[in-house]
Amino acid sequence: MNSANISLIILMLVCLQRLGELFLAHKNTKYLLSHCDAYEVGRKHYPLLVLLHLSWLFSIYLMIDQTTVINSVFLIIFCVLQLLRVWVIHTLGVYWTTRIIVVPNAKLVKRGPYRFFKHPNYLIVIAEVAVFPAIFSMWPILLTFSIANAFILMIRVKIENQSLIEKSIS
Repeated sequence: MNSANISLIILMLVCLQRLGELFLAHKNTKYLLSHCDAYEVGRKHYPLLVLLHLSWLFSIYLMIDQTTVINSVFLIIFCVLQLLRVWVIHTLGVYWTTRIIVVPNAKLVKRGPYRFFKHPNYLIVIAEVAVFPAIFSMWPILLTFSIANAFILMIRVKIENQSLIEKSIS
């Protein structure tokens, strides 16, 4: 099996993982909205976030060719990031979603990776957006999408932090 085929398999596995996460996030969002008196904030930027991640994966797909070389170090780092991602998802349980859902009367999670960081999932996403294209030495994709991701996450974190402040006031 050549490097291009292995690269495509790695990309396909990541895409399948992301689809599974979207399914779980949708299920959790539905549950929270219907059973926990929850509501969504920051809905406007969500399509941009989805478009960014789809474009990121698709651009990697477009750049894979017979000259693509896999960097094992970055692949291992990416695998560790996936374990950290699972830790975040497991820690939040039903509260993990790709949207910003405010659940009145729910206490902030302060266990798992949340003992160490306020937004560990976003730190993981920042690293993933950079590390995944680095596996294939796709430096322009790494740079372009890291910058775009930073802008969207600045908006998202501001909205999320504001909703947490408002929630604690009410």
